[in-house]
Amino acid sequence: MKTKIFVSAILLAGLLTACEKDTPAVTAAPVETPPAETTVAAPVETETPSRFDIYAEVGLTTDLSHLSDNQRQMISLLIDAAKITDDIFWQQVWGDKDELLNSIDDAKMKRFAFYNYGPWDRLAADQPFIESYGPRPPGARFYPEDMTKAEFEAWQQEGKDEQYSLVKRDADGGLILVPYSKAFESQIGEIADLLIKASALADDEEFANYLKLRAEALKTDNYQASDMAWMDMKNNPIELVIGPIENYQDALYGYRSAFETFVLIKDMAWSERLARFAKYMPELQQGLPVDEAYKAEMPGSDADLNAYDLAYCAGDCNSGSKTIAINLPNDEEVQLAKGTRRLQIKNSMLAKFNQILMPITNELIAEDQRSYVTFDAFFGNTMFHEVAHGLGIKTTLDGAGTVRQALKEHASALEEGKADILGLYMVQKLRENGEITEGELMDNYVTFLAGIFRSIRFGASSAHGRANMIRFNYFSDAGAFSRDPDTGTYRVNVAEFEQAIKDLSRDLLVLQGNGNYEAVATFVAERGNVSPQLQADLNRLDALSIPVDIVYQQGKEQLGLN
Repeated sequence: MKTKIFVSAILLAGLLTACEKDTPAVTAAPVETPPAETTVAAPVETETPSRFDIYAEVGLTTDLSHLSDNQRQMISLLIDAAKITDDIFWQQVWGDKDELLNSIDDAKMKRFAFYNYGPWDRLAADQPFIESYGPRPPGARFYPEDMTKAEFEAWQQEGKDEQYSLVKRDADGGLILVPYSKAFESQIGEIADLLIKASALADDEEFANYLKLRAEALKTDNYQASDMAWMDMKNNPIELVIGPIENYQDALYGYRSAFETFVLIKDMAWSERLARFAKYMPELQQGLPVDEAYKAEMPGSDADLNAYDLAYCAGDCNSGSKTIAINLPNDEEVQLAKGTRRLQIKNSMLAKFNQILMPITNELIAEDQRSYVTFDAFFGNTMFHEVAHGLGIKTTLDGAGTVRQALKEHASALEEGKADILGLYMVQKLRENGEITEGELMDNYVTFLAGIFRSIRFGASSAHGRANMIRFNYFSDAGAFSRDPDTGTYRVNVAEFEQAIKDLSRDLLVLQGNGNYEAVATFVAERGNVSPQLQADLNRLDALSIPVDIVYQQGKEQLGLN
């Protein structure tokens, strides 16, 4: 019996109802935004005051009425733990948060620094908006600021490319590794205690077990057992992602992971509809448009796909562009053994669609193709992006190691680009097989094109932003879309668009499988730039005050928790 995609008018209406409170507040400030007043002022210069208004504020709420008293208390404890991971993240990417914020007397600038976790604009290639601080160190605070790549590469130290340690200097000026469990020992101890307390309140035994294992993982820097346990959870209504997760902040090598926390409430009905697509992974892997060697790895069959509302986020996921879907764990061994879990964050997704994607569509997409931009397609493209992370190859063909290790700082951008393009490939194949019947393929194509403009605005410091720059230029060269010089709008050219999907899928998979760092660096350098024409079109969006992204009004008060 053919499986049909979940997105329909009736289901969408249910989603819209569930998320209707996510309209941006006009005057209220985020619950935990620092106060405007300060006693110390530093001389600052800005490019333009309007840059401080690029974010739309969104109230982060969700329905907790179906949860027990114990579960509501547990959420409160998890938020307390999240706040500590936020403090650790500040230390990883900047240092003393209060010292920075107390040095800024302009209220808007202070709030902008709070959103960006430092004096660098994350959605403008990390350019400083407080010029006295200079450029952002590419290694953030994961490495000594005076360390050169030559020094690091000459350093004969086992585990120097591991995820869960800082590189510091010893008393003699040499390089040493300091595990996160030692560098942030006091904060991690507090987080672990909170997770143990939360586990005692958990109604779901698998979730309680995960919380205990995660507490131990934080104290030992060994996360694999807790990742395996996280993959085994199926029925818990509350979800937690916590710890050092993604490598985006390490722009020097892409090795080190940054701390973050997502507290999520599962939509059980939607999740049941989504979960069915995981079973198609082996078939889709075999259909990839590359030689057998590049698709020999078989994704785990225990992967699942679920929908959530975000209740609270902190650290890496709260900085710069906000996540609307998650694909974890990142451990390649866990992925091959069990697959991954894909978490669609529907209240965040809906806010971005309404406040950002539709205004962009009305300005940059050809009038006769605007009706093809739908929330159904936006949700579907995002969902299959996350599923597509499980496709392709994780280990280079030469056996030297993982793709992430081989491609270093370019690994994240290439992986995000692969997931975007293979997500469309999946939509094509599932429609061909009759598994998706609602809407039409053109919806996915035009929504995808509009989405490129949305994500390019995240800037070169974002892996998603770089991936979209590469894809825009690749598609432009292939004639996948055309621009009307009279109206300044873009339209999809279907035949060329479909060929570009196939060609870019092949190129990215081969680049990953070969693990040739120099070849990837050249590919990114040639295609990862914004042309003057594209920049002029993006400037039109700024002139219309279309938000670049969203920020959250969040906290216990927002959720109705005491």
